[in-house]
Amino acid sequence: MRTNTYAPEFRLVVTGGGTGGHVYPALTTVNTLRERLAAEGGDMQVLWVGQVDSLEARVAQAEGIDFTSVAVGKIRRSSNPLKMLSPRNIRDMANVPIGVMQARKVLRRFRPDVVLATGGYVTVPVGLAARFNKVPLVIHEQTVRLGLANRLLAREGVRVAVSSEASLPLLPEAVRPSAVVTGNPVRREIFTGHPGRAAQALGFTGWESGLPTVYVTGGSTGAAQVNELMTQILPRLLPYANVIHQCGAGQFDELRQRPLNVPGELARRYHLTAFLGSELPDVLALADIVVSRSGAGTVAELTALGKPAVFIPYPHAAGDEQAHNALHLAEQNAAVALLGEVTAERLLDAVGRLLSDAWARTDMAGRAKAVGKPNAAYHLADLVLAAARSGAGK
Repeated sequence: MRTNTYAPEFRLVVTGGGTGGHVYPALTTVNTLRERLAAEGGDMQVLWVGQVDSLEARVAQAEGIDFTSVAVGKIRRSSNPLKMLSPRNIRDMANVPIGVMQARKVLRRFRPDVVLATGGYVTVPVGLAARFNKVPLVIHEQTVRLGLANRLLAREGVRVAVSSEASLPLLPEAVRPSAVVTGNPVRREIFTGHPGRAAQALGFTGWESGLPTVYVTGGSTGAAQVNELMTQILPRLLPYANVIHQCGAGQFDELRQRPLNVPGELARRYHLTAFLGSELPDVLALADIVVSRSGAGTVAELTALGKPAVFIPYPHAAGDEQAHNALHLAEQNAAVALLGEVTAERLLDAVGRLLSDAWARTDMAGRAKAVGKPNAAYHLADLVLAAARSGAGK
């Protein structure tokens, strides 16, 4: 374990992966730390520890971050305890001690000042290795309830960073003294959007400036449920709004060929796209209402921007985390949460109420922004640096 302070060279191991919800908050925090230390005349060496052939491996490579992999034990959860003892689970859980041994070697070689873990199965062996090697461990949770990996590691962290105040009473009592509300780091480019650029960037020639704009998304790959619901309500939505619908590449061709069953002048108000890249910040800036899933990253971005949202939580999310995320905001009138069976009529009613009441949209936007934490990356970076200064881990 290194005992020096972080300057002039700060050494960070970051671990987290499997989904973008774990990977991108980690990446944003790494970039924030790098800029912070550079401004103070320091330097930083980063090693990302993840799973082989994974999203985190691809992101680290694209960002020029050194990467190494360890063995990972994935647990396939079930409400039936007997199914938890399936041969695949038993075989995969046997990888955990192997991963811990590999991670301990990685930490001994790299000699980090601190380990930042942002969730996903790969964090378990790395977090345990940090404890054995007496390296301070900072855990970050993106959702309202701790994910499985973070629940397993919570007692090992010198700090447990959570994204919402609502998480604090849900933590084990022994963990609460080490918990800090930082928020969930969001991509900085999200804040650079300008509404005047969106229609031109999309080639959305039918956009009408006198109408509110609804942005619909199921995430980068789309969501079949969201897409189907939107196609059902479009004929009744387009007389009152512009609609930008990001549907995912898998359903783009099929949806493009479907008749809209509206007159041509109304059809021009609908723009279908498979994917949004650099246009996304501008589209979010333009949107008056967002219809989407309620993953942690989406919730963090929309609240940081103060966007009225109608959430349709993914019903099969681990631990029902998306429902918890959406409900937390709905209880504060900072969003609409459509839980349970979501019909076209329920979605139309929720969106229609916001479309017809500009004051309600403004009020919801303000409440969402009050919940949002746009400076989360800076707060988490401060926590990581403070943990490194504190010395040895638990």
